[in-house]
Amino acid sequence: MSTTLSRDLDSLADWRRNLDRRIEHFAGLLADQDVLDAEAAGLATTLRQRLATDRLVLAFVAEFSRGKSELINALFFADSGRRVLPATPGRTTMCPVELAWDAQESPLLSLLPIGTRRGGQPVSALRERGELWQHHVLPIADPLALAQVLEEVTRTQRVSMGEARELGLWNDEHPEDNPSRDENDQVEVPAWRHALINYPHPLLKRGLVVVDTPGLNAIGAEPELTLGLLPSAHAIVFLLAADTGVTRSDLSIWRDHLGDRSLERFVVLNKIDTLNDPLLDAGQVQAQIRQQCSSVSDTLGVPPQRVFPISAREALMARLGGNSGEHAGDGGLPALEHALAGELLPQRSAVIGRMVEDGVLVLQQRALRRLADRRRQVTEQLLDLRGLRGKSSAKLQLMSRRFETDAAAFEECMPRLSALRVVQARQLREVLHHLSSDRVRAEIARMQSDSEASFFKLGAGKAFTQLGTRLRALLDAASQGIAEIDQMLAASHRQLNADFGFSLAASPKPMLDGYRRELKRIEASYSRYFGITKLWRLSEPGFLTQFLQVLLSRLRVVFESAAVEIELWSKTATSQMESQLRERRRSLQHRREAFTRIQAAEGELEQRITEVEAQDQRLQQTSERIDAAVDALRILAASPPRAEAVTEPAPRLSLVHSAAGQASRGAA
Repeated sequence: MSTTLSRDLDSLADWRRNLDRRIEHFAGLLADQDVLDAEAAGLATTLRQRLATDRLVLAFVAEFSRGKSELINALFFADSGRRVLPATPGRTTMCPVELAWDAQESPLLSLLPIGTRRGGQPVSALRERGELWQHHVLPIADPLALAQVLEEVTRTQRVSMGEARELGLWNDEHPEDNPSRDENDQVEVPAWRHALINYPHPLLKRGLVVVDTPGLNAIGAEPELTLGLLPSAHAIVFLLAADTGVTRSDLSIWRDHLGDRSLERFVVLNKIDTLNDPLLDAGQVQAQIRQQCSSVSDTLGVPPQRVFPISAREALMARLGGNSGEHAGDGGLPALEHALAGELLPQRSAVIGRMVEDGVLVLQQRALRRLADRRRQVTEQLLDLRGLRGKSSAKLQLMSRRFETDAAAFEECMPRLSALRVVQARQLREVLHHLSSDRVRAEIARMQSDSEASFFKLGAGKAFTQLGTRLRALLDAASQGIAEIDQMLAASHRQLNADFGFSLAASPKPMLDGYRRELKRIEASYSRYFGITKLWRLSEPGFLTQFLQVLLSRLRVVFESAAVEIELWSKTATSQMESQLRERRRSLQHRREAFTRIQAAEGELEQRITEVEAQDQRLQQTSERIDAAVDALRILAASPPRAEAVTEPAPRLSLVHSAAGQASRGAA
């Protein structure tokens, strides 16, 4: 079924594939010309992997019974011929559900038992422990059987109050939010803590990840959902019921978990079909819907164009009947699809385009520096060879000995290069020490100690603020170390260029401003848990520990990404020296061999001059081909697909920043 969102995801996927092919061809061109060293090849591979694994995360958030699962069915799974996710009255989705597609895995429903909450480990730490999950094969070819298997996400179980308290699903201090007890003093709790659905749907294959959430304000709601999954999503769709508008419970979810989000928030006023009244004409019903949308916009503080009145049930029924047109029978769904496609996809395309452009520019600069060095050496050969015309045999021997002397003098630079590498490695270790996981873990442990030492953890907010100050100090210390390395390299490069004829050029030093902003964003996102209305959560058994584990995983992504970028920069400087050293040694060897041949047959001089001139011309042509390939790549990267660019269905910064973002989502 062709919809606005599916067509634009098709277009985005085709664009990414075109970029991948261009990068592959560009790397092949560099390899054919012997200007693709190991570091550059690794960068090209990383670019292609980033394009292949880029994901667009879309999370659906609401209180229970707002129609999240039905909306997901209508948006993404109507072509299955029936409901895929369970969507019945009452509580359906009892645990966070992630829908994605990994071609390395078979179609599976993977469920993490609720009992794993006892260990205090976050879901991110348990994802790789397959033995803890229950796995169900998805019968893709049988929609009815598929829906029956997926009903498992709604399963509950009854446990004693003591077990519920142990699992963090019962709070004696807030009895009004606890689940009801039966005659045996047992309560109903979810059977599962988290669900992963690996489903080969076309949209999921194109890189879409859909997150379906249970109610966020219930006692025992998975902390990692609000601490990890939602902050890492690219867009949030918040659902309300049209007949009730913004309830107190809805407003609590919005303020506590979504209020600090930016342009990626979309509000859906679902179930507008419930406003139909046989005593009112169509115009009056529409006036009621507009009034409700205006009220929602004012209450939540979002632009009116970000509120979408729809009926997910009518939209699903229309699409199951083959009707996906944009008219009254579509449940109002196309307007939401247009907004998602028109605002979310261009933002994602811009991020990908900048990443690719930055990467290929680095590859171009490295390749052109090596080609320029080769051309300079070829020019020197031509000058020497042309100067040999008419020279006597004694002159040839004298010049050959001079080359031997030049080669010996060139080898004298080796101790200086070795000393430079030792100093650089020592300074790099000092910088990376500030960004190590051990340092971050130690700072988290210090915050936990300071928090638990206070009465009822009232000092947790102050400890969190002090943690942010210490983490920023680590980034500042790393920046100072980077500046010292950069100054040392610049001075060494100037001296080596002057003494030995190198063409060493300093690469732009890493700037940690982006990581500071990310640190500030994390601090702002998590600081709300230390407000006076949230302190009771910190006193819950195990909540602070799990909170700190999730916080640690996000901070590690930031600091490890910064460390990776700094290491790559340092390796670039080192590999530049090593590659020029190899090139110079090879050039000197060729010159010795050439003069040896000329001594044996002076008649070969003109032939050798012609060969070197042809070599210089080939190097010039190679530079032009590289420039042309980069220009084409940059044009493609800067021209992402526009909304509705594809009319028929086709058959997820600097590079490090982008890697950090993905790692963050993986950690969540």
